[in-house]
Amino acid sequence: MKIAQIISILEDFAPLPLQDGFDNSGLQIGDVSQTLTGTLLCLDVTEEIVDEALELECNLIISHHPLLFKPLKSITGRSYIERCVLKACKHDLVIYAAHTNLDNASGGVNFKIAEKIGLQNIRILSPKKDHLLKLVTFVPSEHAEAVRGALFNAGAGTIGNYDSCSYNVDGAGTFRAKQDANPFVGAIGELHTEPEVRIETALPAYKKTPVLRALLVSHPYEEPAYDFYPLSNDWKSAGSGVVGELPLPEDENSFLLRLKQIFRLDVLKHSPLRKKEIREIAVCGGSGAFLIPEAISYGADIFITGEAKYNDYYDVEKQILLAVIGHYESEICTKELFFDIITKKIPNFAFHFSTMNSNPVKYI
Repeated sequence: MKIAQIISILEDFAPLPLQDGFDNSGLQIGDVSQTLTGTLLCLDVTEEIVDEALELECNLIISHHPLLFKPLKSITGRSYIERCVLKACKHDLVIYAAHTNLDNASGGVNFKIAEKIGLQNIRILSPKKDHLLKLVTFVPSEHAEAVRGALFNAGAGTIGNYDSCSYNVDGAGTFRAKQDANPFVGAIGELHTEPEVRIETALPAYKKTPVLRALLVSHPYEEPAYDFYPLSNDWKSAGSGVVGELPLPEDENSFLLRLKQIFRLDVLKHSPLRKKEIREIAVCGGSGAFLIPEAISYGADIFITGEAKYNDYYDVEKQILLAVIGHYESEICTKELFFDIITKKIPNFAFHFSTMNSNPVKYI
């Protein structure tokens, strides 16, 4: 098995276009055409984790946090990042990171956190905006079903939990083929009217190229007519944070203690208790405090995240309970998530969970 096959599975689940603008998800170092000898799953890439991969004879490291966020102007070994790069290159290691693309994917990091808490009816808290297109095309009636199928197979037509979604209207198309044309129907120089179906379907913007290719390949006309329109609709299948509900309400103190136990926390920080039961819960792993206003607008009883500023504890006032469990602690479950994603496709996947604690925050 080639390393590229593993990366393809990850990117099918969490496509790189889902990552935020500041991020550097994707291939960090190495040649993915190598045959896979073993994989180490981790949250961060450190020198100890690179050594662990070598000791286990793994030539692929999959991490959540990218090793490389900023361009390197030199590689001399002055920092741990440069030393990791040097060692990885020397030993033909491949390092791959799935960061905010995995955060923003449906079923991604925040879904995993919510699953651990026991939430039901989990959905995106802040859906991505301006990431959808509508395709409109016109197809001879007898060929409409085949073209629709090709578009759906290429990634169009999925809305939430539904696929193969389209709107279809019967009509008539007209055209006159010029001298150098090779018309599918009609004759050169004669005005032709053809029964056609207007097909409308939505797609993520990043799938425009494969969808267009599928249209051009499957459409019988020499020059198919089509339009792409940007949509302002929220893309509810991708975005930041999640919301969900507990099966039964819990009192605040009991829930916080359970949260501490689930994530094996040395410390759990929270804003003043509101003396209200917990049922509706908003979650964002890592640095998720930017979603506090969204969680309040949604009406959640509590917002759980990995990091927050001092003033955030003030700013929530009594609108919501804020629980901060630690960046590392909130996202260490990504190792399990990587395993789940890959083993669904490759049950005999050769992997190791890193045993290193890469958390740079220590507690006394």
